[in-house]
Amino acid sequence: MKELFSSAYFGVILSVGAYALGLLLKKRFKWSVVNPLLIAIIIIIAVLLAFRIDYQSFDKGARYISYLLTPATVCLAIPLYLQLKLLKKNKKAILLGILAGVLSSLASIFALSVLFGLSHEEYVTLLPKSITTAIGLGVSRELGGFEAITVASIIVTGIFGSIIAPMICRLFKIKDPIAVGIAIGTSSHVIGTTKAFELGEVQGAMSSLSIVVAGLMTVVGASFFALLV
Repeated sequence: MKELFSSAYFGVILSVGAYALGLLLKKRFKWSVVNPLLIAIIIIIAVLLAFRIDYQSFDKGARYISYLLTPATVCLAIPLYLQLKLLKKNKKAILLGILAGVLSSLASIFALSVLFGLSHEEYVTLLPKSITTAIGLGVSRELGGFEAITVASIIVTGIFGSIIAPMICRLFKIKDPIAVGIAIGTSSHVIGTTKAFELGEVQGAMSSLSIVVAGLMTVVGASFFALLV
């Protein structure tokens, strides 16, 4: 058993298997809270704790999946290209919507850091919570944050956003596909974008655009907001 756990393939097999189970449960129950990524995280944590497997052994194989993160994010440009005419027609509204979302995210982190008395390191760690990990890690590293906590906050934000996004849109009667896609992509990055694609092609394309633009805006905005605490 020890040989299995220390194998370079163990992390990959466990990660893929846990996510596949999450997908099966999602298809079976079709509830928003049954998020495949959330289920995979719970399963992996449970297995590691139950068999007392240290993280380093698991990461030997699991880290190879992380290498696919950046190219997978880049591939989101394809559906965006297919909706290029729609983007050009609504470019001002789209850019202003993304800007509003980015400023709301940064301002809320600033307000909460003041309210709870966070240190500068803790504060800058959370600033990139709403952008994709590929960009957020670099922002956190540059500002002196805790990278591991940044990754956790990005994942939690994405999962939470993908779960509540449909309910929020229904609550506030947001029906325009462009508005829905921009809102989801700006607030919950790649994980939320998977939910946006479930809602429609336009929603998914606009959410993909938001990931890139919101990431670039956050790089600039976080550098400014980091000076406030």
